[in-house]
Amino acid sequence: MIFGIIKERKNPPDRRVVLSPAACQKVVSQHKEASIIVEASDIRVFSDDEYLKAGIAVSTQIDQCDVLFGVKEVPIEALIPNKKYFFFSHTIKKQPYNRPLLQAILKKNVSLYDHEVITNAKGIRLVAFGRYAGIVGAYNGIRAYGLKSRQFQMPKAKDLKDKEALINTLKSLSLPSMKVLITGKGRVGNGAREMLVGMNMREVSVESYLNETFEEAVFCQIDVLDYNKRKDGAILDEKDFFKNPEVYESDFMRFAKVTDLYMAGHFYGQGAPYLFTREDAKAKDFNISVVADISCDIDGPVASTLRASTIADPVYGYDPMTEKEVDFLLPEAIAVMAVDNLPAELPRDASEGFGQAFVDHVIPAFFNGDKDGILERARMTKDGKLTPRFSYLQDYVDGKEQ
Repeated sequence: MIFGIIKERKNPPDRRVVLSPAACQKVVSQHKEASIIVEASDIRVFSDDEYLKAGIAVSTQIDQCDVLFGVKEVPIEALIPNKKYFFFSHTIKKQPYNRPLLQAILKKNVSLYDHEVITNAKGIRLVAFGRYAGIVGAYNGIRAYGLKSRQFQMPKAKDLKDKEALINTLKSLSLPSMKVLITGKGRVGNGAREMLVGMNMREVSVESYLNETFEEAVFCQIDVLDYNKRKDGAILDEKDFFKNPEVYESDFMRFAKVTDLYMAGHFYGQGAPYLFTREDAKAKDFNISVVADISCDIDGPVASTLRASTIADPVYGYDPMTEKEVDFLLPEAIAVMAVDNLPAELPRDASEGFGQAFVDHVIPAFFNGDKDGILERARMTKDGKLTPRFSYLQDYVDGKEQ
């Protein structure tokens, strides 16, 4: 079994990789039938020389590989027919901009395995960059607050070496009295929390956050039943919320009234209430001045997120009254940080974390007959057709979806 690490070709360039040199060494040492070829790249965070020093082959030719591993979408012209590919295709939600890619994958008889749907039998994702999105998103959120308030300045995350350097920068700040809110307790939300804890910001309970004032910066991390409530007033568990989201309404405004910086790290499910609407943001007691939308659902549950921003230009302004994008430094503007590829700002750490999970959960499936169904669940295409699990994408492929 020959695995290939492909060169990332999408623009803007992404320096992450599925397997670091150390991860490659683990693969070949744990699985004697495995060999790895790394496609030469001048942008990857780990240099070709680092792979060579680790005893891993580097080449400009990867046609002989059985399975190819990448991070971002592979350009259509770079797809090698009849191969097995792993990458984030961004097609499972019928994203219009990637329809031609999925059509080409089918036409070229490529077997596509999407990282986003690599799960265990319970549907829990096994490999993800979410933690690193949260880590960088929290840093960027505080940086945006400093710019908006004109109280302090920080270097961009991409210009710092690693997570430790980010935390050291945050520790050096003298923050004003402020309240920071995190939504979500999954990988993303917990990654954001990791940074605030790392910089020694005090964590407080929901009750204290809503009702008390503090002379220091504090934060609160909340979950779905903190910012949603049943319309009939009944108090049930999270299972009820996920099963019946339509009977719930947002209770987020009680937090918006006291929050200065909001970090959105939640997963938004179809049919769930929006956290705050455009009308909510117009309210006189809406206090949030900076939104770090790590989840980045455009024109969705966080009304101020009009578009994704970029690593090069990460912050824009949202004017609640006109509902338009403006200069974020204007007094009436909410500053919005909505970079949609945050882990790319911490490529070495993110690659190492992702690779470890890939080595633990995915690679063994190639050598144990896929006994846990990990590969089969993640396979979107086979023999030029969608697999049954992803047949719902057929109208998307055909251009007929509503």
